[in-house]
Amino acid sequence: MAKKSKAPKKEENKNEKLIGENRKARHDYEILDHLECGIQLVGSEVKSLRDGKLAMSEAFASVVDGEVFLINCEITPYSNSSDFLNHDARRKRKLLLHKREIAKFATKGEEKGLTLVPLKMYFKQGRAKVLLGIGRGRQMHDKREKLKKDVAKRDIDRAMKRG
Repeated sequence: MAKKSKAPKKEENKNEKLIGENRKARHDYEILDHLECGIQLVGSEVKSLRDGKLAMSEAFASVVDGEVFLINCEITPYSNSSDFLNHDARRKRKLLLHKREIAKFATKGEEKGLTLVPLKMYFKQGRAKVLLGIGRGRQMHDKREKLKKDVAKRDIDRAMKRG
C-alpha cells in the first residue's frame, strides 16, 4: 500500500524569524487590513527580542502628533545588560511608517470602533518588523459564532480527508 504524501505547508519567507505572535488579537478582533512596519528599538531591546522575551497580548498602536506608537508591548529587560543601559519594559515605541502610510492606514484606526492591533513581530533581514492590523472589536456572540464555524470547518476537512 502506497503512503499518502502530506500536503505542502505554507511556504514561509526564509529571511523572516518569528519573535512573537498575538493570537488573542485574531480572536478578539475582526482584522480588516494589515501593514508591515518597522519599529524603533534600543540595543538591549533587540537582544531581548532575539531571546524571544516578548508579550504583546495587551498591545495596541495609536497616532500621536502625526506619528504612530506601539503601546503596552512588553519586552523584558535583557538579563546580561547593566541596569543603566537597560530599557523600560513597557515604554512607548515608535513605529516607522511613511507619511502617506500614516495618512492612509493609521488614521483608519482613529475611526469609531476600529483599533490598530499588532498581530506579530519578527526579524526580516536582521531588522525588527511589526505586522500591524486594523481590527474591529468582536462581541461575545460574534466570538461564539466564529468558534462554531471553525469547528464545523475542521470537522468537514477531517471527513473529506478520510474519504
